[in-house]
Amino acid sequence: MNKHHFSGGIALAGHKHLSPIIESAIPNELIYPLLQRTEHYAIPIVKIGQKVLKGQVIARSESPLAPPIHAASSGKITAIEPRIIAHPSGLSDTCLILSPDDLEESIDYQPCPDYRQAEKIYLLDKIYQAGIMGLGGALFPTALKLQAQQDIHTLIINAAECEPYISCDASLILQSAAQIIQGVAITQYILGAKHCIIALEETMQAEKTALQTALKQINTSDIQLSTVPAIYPTGGEKQLIQVLTGLKIPAAELPQQQGIICQNVGTIYAIQQAIIQGKALTERIITLTGDGIQQAQNIRARIGTPIAELIPYAGGYTPDVQRLIMGGSMMGFALSTDKIAVTKASNCILALSTQRLAQTAPAMACIRCGDCATVCPAELLPQQLYWHNRAQQFEQSQQQGLFDCIECGCCDVVCPSQIPLVQSFRAAKGSLMIQKKQAEQAQHAKMRFQNQQNRKAKAEQEKRVKAEKRQAAIDKMKAAAAARKKVT
Repeated sequence: MNKHHFSGGIALAGHKHLSPIIESAIPNELIYPLLQRTEHYAIPIVKIGQKVLKGQVIARSESPLAPPIHAASSGKITAIEPRIIAHPSGLSDTCLILSPDDLEESIDYQPCPDYRQAEKIYLLDKIYQAGIMGLGGALFPTALKLQAQQDIHTLIINAAECEPYISCDASLILQSAAQIIQGVAITQYILGAKHCIIALEETMQAEKTALQTALKQINTSDIQLSTVPAIYPTGGEKQLIQVLTGLKIPAAELPQQQGIICQNVGTIYAIQQAIIQGKALTERIITLTGDGIQQAQNIRARIGTPIAELIPYAGGYTPDVQRLIMGGSMMGFALSTDKIAVTKASNCILALSTQRLAQTAPAMACIRCGDCATVCPAELLPQQLYWHNRAQQFEQSQQQGLFDCIECGCCDVVCPSQIPLVQSFRAAKGSLMIQKKQAEQAQHAKMRFQNQQNRKAKAEQEKRVKAEKRQAAIDKMKAAAAARKKVT
């Protein structure tokens, strides 16, 4: 397959450590934030003191954007209270707290091994009810993504783990290649896609061999392996599509509109588990790494496990550990405590030392060198966006393509002035979203007021009409009485 190129990008040191996946023990407690995606909450369907089983739904939402939440272990619901959640804001939000009982009693699973005999809508519902969301970090509900309105001709499996330090997908491939290939076949069947490409980085030779071996077992020519350059952010959805197909997806469009759907390899594994095993998404592979821990590891952790209970599997912290980051070094965000629980989006916990952080120099003035524009994969002008944001000119920043920014961090890496550009872009997006929400609230308030005034005016009008009719009737009666009086 001929390789194509996307604009920008940078070559980064991998800092990856491949290790066999460690199975973590049952934690002392499991914490489930009810916030699933921005402004989309699940609602608890259990009560404090209630015993639950592993795999049981404990919260759900009427919104298709917030799939159900399942218990990752049997135990008792001990609280529904605010806890600090895994979010860039560092704020608390309402969480369900489950205390495991170590019995691992589970619900009865409903597997569907002969999936080709099932209706596709049934398979989509199983995926939704299993609580599967994009495990690459976007957390978009997988069933909703697979319900594409357009015909899909190509399915792309993103196994190009391009961000430094993260190796959870690579470890998953090495351990579960056969299940991943089966998950690919299931997804391809649901979509009716004629072509499928599994994309790996050129450095992932062992993973490629594992997948090739698994492919030989099913003897298909519909699934193709392809390696892509180890250039960050090749693993970005639109960048990966461009590298593999040469097709450049416009900023305002989704790949589905061009007949292409991308799925993360971890998501594909979760689909296989949901359909073939009947299991809900209650665990995922997480990379624990960085120079702030003793030994990098990949761990299978129950979703809801506090980070503090996973660190011992990596030998504990080093004496000079200074900061925890959820996600990789490029797109992750800092955590205020290791009491925060891992979520479906948690692919990596990066522990950094004092020495590493000391290498970061304070920000200086922008010298307009243009390096940030050169490496921007979205073909934006980061320095121009930065100046608009500094001047609080958020609307101009939006016009310059602010929301096209994928927050990959390439501009931060090359900036000689050490300006936290991505931080500026995130803040500007947040301000614009707040303004939009406030404008919508103001518009709703205005409409409510106008509707209230209209109702009052209508009521007054009806009251006047009734009064006029009543007065007319009285006048008519008086006139009739006066006429009778004249006759007599």
